Amino acid sequence: MGVGIVLIVVGILGFIPGITTQYSSLAFIGPGSTALLLGLFQLSMLLNILQLAIGAIGLVMSRSNPMGARNFLMGFGLLYIVLGVYGLIVGTGSAANFLSLNAPDNWTFMVLGLGMVGAGWLMSRHLADDAK
Repeated sequence: MGVGIVLIVVGILGFIPGITTQYSSLAFIGPGSTALLLGLFQLSMLLNILQLAIGAIGLVMSRSNPMGARNFLMGFGLLYIVLGVYGLIVGTGSAANFLSLNAPDNWTFMVLGLGMVGAGWLMSRHLADDAK
């Protein structure tokens, strides 16, 4: 549930001028958006909406049962790893950079994804021990 809350907060902060610098350049999609969350992480409206949606899904899945929380961590952790690798491959100036990702975004996504997958794996072990 904690990861979901953090992602919702990050998604909301991306829409707040001042916390998001260069807010007037916030574009819906693409590398042309030069808005930066906390002056570091490049944003687009689509990326903010994606963070809000993933956070909401995390809250719903974690409330259902521990397996739902584990599945959220594993599944969306893998998605964040893929997004980080994708961002590194396409680069910041490419038209394929539809989410407006920069290097700090890419590395943060990979670290977050690895942390989420690791937490999901630990939950799997704990849930398996409880089933015995």
